[in-house]
Amino acid sequence: MTRRLSLAGQLLALQVVIVCVVLVGVAAVTVAQSTTRAQEFEGRRALVVAETLANASATRAAMEDDAVRYLRVAAEVSRSNSGSASVVVARADRRVLATADPEELGTRFPVGESTVLIGRSWTGERAFDGDPAAAAMAPVYADDGDIMGFVAVQRLYPSVLDGLAAAAPNLLTYLGLASAIGIIGSLLVARRVKRQTLGLEPAEITGLVEHRDAMLHGIREGVVGLDLRGRVTLINDEAIRLLHIPGDALGRTLAELGVGEEMRDALLSGDVERDRAVASAGRVLVLNRLPIASRGKPIGSVTTLRDRTELLALRRELDLTRHVTDTLRAQAHEFSNRLHTIAGLIELGESEEAVRFVHRISSTRQEFSEAVTAAVRDPSVAALLIAKASQAAELGVDLRIAPDSSLPALDDELSTDVATVVGNLVDNAMDAASEAPQRWVEVALGLIDDEVEVVVRDSGAGVPPGMEREVFRRGISTKDAAASEQGLSSDRGIGLSLVHLLCTRRGGDVTASSVGGSTFTATLPVETAMVGS
Repeated sequence: MTRRLSLAGQLLALQVVIVCVVLVGVAAVTVAQSTTRAQEFEGRRALVVAETLANASATRAAMEDDAVRYLRVAAEVSRSNSGSASVVVARADRRVLATADPEELGTRFPVGESTVLIGRSWTGERAFDGDPAAAAMAPVYADDGDIMGFVAVQRLYPSVLDGLAAAAPNLLTYLGLASAIGIIGSLLVARRVKRQTLGLEPAEITGLVEHRDAMLHGIREGVVGLDLRGRVTLINDEAIRLLHIPGDALGRTLAELGVGEEMRDALLSGDVERDRAVASAGRVLVLNRLPIASRGKPIGSVTTLRDRTELLALRRELDLTRHVTDTLRAQAHEFSNRLHTIAGLIELGESEEAVRFVHRISSTRQEFSEAVTAAVRDPSVAALLIAKASQAAELGVDLRIAPDSSLPALDDELSTDVATVVGNLVDNAMDAASEAPQRWVEVALGLIDDEVEVVVRDSGAGVPPGMEREVFRRGISTKDAAASEQGLSSDRGIGLSLVHLLCTRRGGDVTASSVGGSTFTATLPVETAMVGS
């Protein structure tokens, strides 16, 4: 199996490739610049050679005397000494008098676009044996100023290899410096990257990311990661489904995603949250939140979400069953005590007192039942309140209905929710009132602006200041303050949490206050408007 290069090796190889590419580019530019400068230089040298020969007095005298032999010698000497490819001397009629090529003697020299025949020197480029060459022409003047002829000089351009050879020392210097800098830089970068990636190679990092994604999206619980600014950094499919948010949630804040206020508060809380129940998008979610840190610095939080909507329904049914059971137990206990009292009176021969006792307890029960049925038309809620009277009597608490109460019959689902809310609030109130000097609980029910309002007051000690919202969290109970301070677990406080979930899930609310005891006010809309939906 072929072994992959390490990160340092990959960076070094990449750096070498970059250095080579840059070097080739530098070489190309250098050769191009050298060629351009060489062409300009050869053109100037050709012009110097042509003007030097044309301006020589011996050249003018030889052309006046038609001393062709001297001109040929002078032209050849000039060509040899200057290293030119060709030196030609011709008359004004372009007839060649001197040249290194015997075949050109006596022929007419092509001047092309040159301006030499009008008395001006000229430089340009012309072909010499098929290769480009620098060309220069200079006029030869007579003593009277007339043009007797001209001198034409051609010099070959240096080749690309010549230019490359000339630039080689500099290129080698550049290559050495670039290679040294590249290798050192690659090693430093690789070392820094290694430190930042905890010594993992790219393939290992890729494997970890793939495994993390597979595990994250395979978990049946929702997982949400947030940074310190409240932006989503990690989320799986189950969390997207439970929170009912768009799939492109990464990098966006909870407010931008439309997450409900209560869920936002729970996700952004700075504390550790354990098994906190929150209503969101028509569901009851239980979340566990844990702040996370890296190298001692906080970087955000991670929260797991579990759907407990069905569990809430079961809890609600179980709670109703518990209310019925407790009520039946209280009634059985109450009836047993009263039967014992009646039997004792009869054994003592106090038959008339026994009859009066029966009438007295019957009238008391009848008065409360009539008050309940007159104010509450919903059978489930009315039956619950009548049954709670037995529990209140067992605890020595006076349970009464507010005179202004008026509740019509409700649909089955709302009736069940209202009964659960009333049962839990009354139980909580009776527990608080049973420890007070004056023991009473008052229940007010009404339908106001399409919302069922439940108000339960008691004569207990009240909710401690600052805990008006905390009492609705699961596991928080004012009756277990001592146990909470000692870190002991308790199942109390679940009733108020259930009340809060039922109210918020329907789009309502529940609040607590302490003025002359405790007052709990719950509202449940008639038309269900699931929070976050």
